[in-house]
Amino acid sequence: MPRLRTERLLLREWRESDLTPWAAINADPEVRRHLPGMPTREQCDAAVARFQAELDGRGWGFWAVEVRGTGEFIGFTGLDPVDEGQSFTGVEAGWRLARAAWGHGYATEAARAALHFGFTHLNLPEILAVTTKANDRSRAVMTRLTMAHDPTVDFPDPTVPEDSPLRENVVYRLPKARWVLAQG
Repeated sequence: MPRLRTERLLLREWRESDLTPWAAINADPEVRRHLPGMPTREQCDAAVARFQAELDGRGWGFWAVEVRGTGEFIGFTGLDPVDEGQSFTGVEAGWRLARAAWGHGYATEAARAALHFGFTHLNLPEILAVTTKANDRSRAVMTRLTMAHDPTVDFPDPTVPEDSPLRENVVYRLPKARWVLAQG
């Protein structure tokens, strides 16, 4: 399974030692602000097991993110096929970092590594990103990654109540050709 390195980060396999900080990340209401529900510790552990199984099985997915200078686990970044039942298909880039890791450019840096992997190793024609309409922080990361909003495929999340601000989701796209141009 490949590890991805950036100047400051390591995207790697998941470790037993990641379970407690991962659960803490998911217990932070500000981190979960644009995500439905609050997962239990068991659900967080199951997600890590699933992430690692996908990395082991196909060689890519959601990697654990570690700060290289300190070895600190700060969240995840990676690629995953779009959930079945969506009105669009493809591979989605995703990230979730501890609040203490926000504002340092880590999400953009890690996502760039995942995009590079997707376009160069998997030869994907396009990579998507999805978030709630109100998630300005993630939308800003998508813009920095040169992704463009595609309102034709925005969608309401059927698992979220109609009156919830989490219901409306936006889709951003990055075709490989635009990514290549952005690489200079």
